[in-house]
Amino acid sequence: MDELTSILEQIKKYNKIIIHRHQRPDPDAIGSQVGLAEILKASFPYKQIYVVGKHIPGFDWIGTMDEIESDVYDDALVIVTDTANAPRIDDRRFNNGDELIKIDHHPNDEPYGDLMWVRDDASSCSEMIYEFYERFTNELKLPQKAAHALYAGIVGDTGRFLYPATTPNTMRIAGELMAAGADASTICQREDTITLPMARLSAYVYENMTLLESGAAYVVLTDVILKRYGLTEAGTSAVVPLLGKIQGVKAWAIFVEQEDGHYRIRLRSKGPFINELAKKHQGGGHPLASGAKARDEQEIKEVVSQLDELAANA
Repeated sequence: MDELTSILEQIKKYNKIIIHRHQRPDPDAIGSQVGLAEILKASFPYKQIYVVGKHIPGFDWIGTMDEIESDVYDDALVIVTDTANAPRIDDRRFNNGDELIKIDHHPNDEPYGDLMWVRDDASSCSEMIYEFYERFTNELKLPQKAAHALYAGIVGDTGRFLYPATTPNTMRIAGELMAAGADASTICQREDTITLPMARLSAYVYENMTLLESGAAYVVLTDVILKRYGLTEAGTSAVVPLLGKIQGVKAWAIFVEQEDGHYRIRLRSKGPFINELAKKHQGGGHPLASGAKARDEQEIKEVVSQLDELAANA
């Protein structure tokens, strides 16, 4: 029995299913979580299906979270989507169910759960959720809400199909989701729209970024800068792709100060693999898209030096 068949058997077994995703969610985290939930609700209307995690108003257009009591986890199946390691799972009650399933598209460096389906060659976890539906079309249904959420997730993790993770299979699935009711134009416009404060922060990023001769680029966003524009760390995701638009940039880092004075690092690349660099700094992720942490300015300098070396050798 393969992973997909095993997952479906577990879903059939339980009357209560609770779906988690990672902290600080992006469109793929919400999209895969909500998309799976909507597929299961349409396919098994007698089951109790919940999605949990911190409510992020900016993603209400994809789907909203449920608030449930802890006793709901009794005799429940828990599924976690788009989350590479257990410490990043939003809502720490994920271990309170009977069984735990991991569905993810990041490198499986930190396995968890009783059953895992991991494909690090997939563009997104949303793409995987569609493949799960597609495998069992005789038993599963794909409502428009699910198509909407999954398309949003794919668009988010492929940068509107600009990133190297986009494959012919990704485009095929995107077409199938459009045929199922996903409004591609509206979703892409929604994900491409930024607020005025974010636009002004974007201007700051371009004005203050550093581009090294190697093709490595970086910018540091302190708490003072974020407050100047009325933003928090959680609202800076829209600036992450900006440095990659510049001709000559091979790899880049966005350092964002946290409330405790440490820095969250968002690493991206057009070619050099940066996930091993991320692992050296309490992080990890995809070869071309990873995250890490820096304690202070000294560690920022270390990361920049290592990124510079990677770009120079690319």
